[in-house]
Amino acid sequence: MRKTLMGLALFLCATAAFGASRTLDIYWIDAEGGAATLIVAPSGESLLVDTANRTADDRDAKRILAAAQQAGLKKIDILLTTHFHGDHIGAMPALANMIPIGRYMDHGESVELNRPQVAAAYKAYEERSAAKRTILRAGDRIPLKGVDIQVIASAGQAISKPLKGVGAGEPNAACADFKEHAAEQDPDNDQSVGFLLKFGKFKFIDMGDLTWNYEQKLVCPNNLIGKVDLYQTTHHGLDRSNSPQFVWAIQPRVAVMNNGPRKGGPVSVFETLRKSPGIEDIWQVHLALAIPKEVNTEEKMIANSEPTAECKGNMLKVSVASNGSYTVTNLRNGFSKSYRAR
Repeated sequence: MRKTLMGLALFLCATAAFGASRTLDIYWIDAEGGAATLIVAPSGESLLVDTANRTADDRDAKRILAAAQQAGLKKIDILLTTHFHGDHIGAMPALANMIPIGRYMDHGESVELNRPQVAAAYKAYEERSAAKRTILRAGDRIPLKGVDIQVIASAGQAISKPLKGVGAGEPNAACADFKEHAAEQDPDNDQSVGFLLKFGKFKFIDMGDLTWNYEQKLVCPNNLIGKVDLYQTTHHGLDRSNSPQFVWAIQPRVAVMNNGPRKGGPVSVFETLRKSPGIEDIWQVHLALAIPKEVNTEEKMIANSEPTAECKGNMLKVSVASNGSYTVTNLRNGFSKSYRAR
């Protein structure tokens, strides 16, 4: 009996140690300039942020499913749709037919229902999410077991008080040079859900397609966010977002650009990122073909280099340990690089 109890105790300790060692994993799925980011918490629960494009062959839905299967998932616990543009919601119906989705979260009704394509996509979303939908507001938390995820922008509104952390609440001197852009031509971008994810000392930020003028609500005159470790460049790395005032306030150590071969990654955004205090590396889902090759990051940190018609859909992956250190891996070539916790 004593041996049995000792064996059980050893088994429980080993199980607990295994559970404690599980990482937070983030996958950037190649959506050819769309958006689909899969987050798998140490608990095994999953959050999919956006569902990319609708295509005749369900390319993006299949790529998301492949990522989920690689992560060992049998369902998506939460689908967060940052806003209702086709490159962020298009593959949702096809994906929902391939893998169960537990809960749907978003910013509320689209502000572009006068556009037939947006209205059709939104109607399909309403039908799929019926009785499973939660509308998010700034300050809300997304309940993914094992991590802390706070909504910092939604429906055109931002948090009003600083978060806890290094740099949060400090005046932003760069705001003196801020120049407002013209009103956004696609206003649902301004409604994007943006969030900050924390896992121990590690902080990851994803702002959907929140635009230049709306970014300022979070960092001017004071930086309400503080410094982060990992930044998914906003709006696929377009210069309609990613203002110096925003990027230099959050001071990411690493940036991941979920761009496409000819969408995202203009020279000005690379310049902003490279001038950001403390930036160590930029990783890209795609080689940006519209700019000189040398402006892009190092080839080994780019998941895909071909035009869309030839693209294999390779992913980038981040694995975060409980102590806040993390490793970025290019699944195309196996190259990886590790970063210490702040």
